[in-house]
Amino acid sequence: MQTAGRTAPDGRWVVEAVRAAPPDTVAALVPARFAAYARVFHPAVRYDGDDDVHVRWDEVAAANGTTAHRLMQWPGITGSWDYLGEADQPGLWNDAPAEGHLVAHVARELAAVLEEQTTTPGECWFGWDDGGAADLPRLRLPRADLLLTRGPVQRAATNFAPEPREQSAALWWPADRAWCVVTDPALTTTYVGAGVAAVDALLATRLEVAPAGPRDPVTPDCDPVNPVAPHA
Repeated sequence: MQTAGRTAPDGRWVVEAVRAAPPDTVAALVPARFAAYARVFHPAVRYDGDDDVHVRWDEVAAANGTTAHRLMQWPGITGSWDYLGEADQPGLWNDAPAEGHLVAHVARELAAVLEEQTTTPGECWFGWDDGGAADLPRLRLPRADLLLTRGPVQRAATNFAPEPREQSAALWWPADRAWCVVTDPALTTTYVGAGVAAVDALLATRLEVAPAGPRDPVTPDCDPVNPVAPHA
């Protein structure tokens, strides 16, 4: 086992690839070595009594008179940067999509699909930001410093933070490197690099998923269809 501050060898392929990629692109998150890519949108939440109803981005766009498309960004479809913070749209959504966190039911369904697309579903690597507290193998990426651990693919749906906080894995991949999943700490969507069959399977789920490419921009100000005033 390596000490903190050194790059764990099993993740070196990720580190080298993303460091060489243009910044603020999918390739700067997920290595540009896969045949296909997907973007998984984190749902917003609407309160319905004691229940939480998950709200799709295309529903929010339709209600706001904006356009849902594969490169859409939350400020663009809602029309305001305020909606990345505490503001809500009553009757439509109350909690904005989580930044840097893939909610458990989405992670569970994503893992179920990807389990069928690897020869090593019982041996996967997971990285998350523990604030540098643990003396364990970690990855030092351009946008995050992640603690690294092993486990079966189903672990993607577990909480990696001490209660009551909720924090999904920021990065996970199987030992055979058949795919790679990244939830950047500053973004409200998750990106997947995989084979064509895996991305096709994700697109066929009930999750809100769009095709992506390694050159796609990823920042909240990059919506080319729904313009919004520059962030102050």
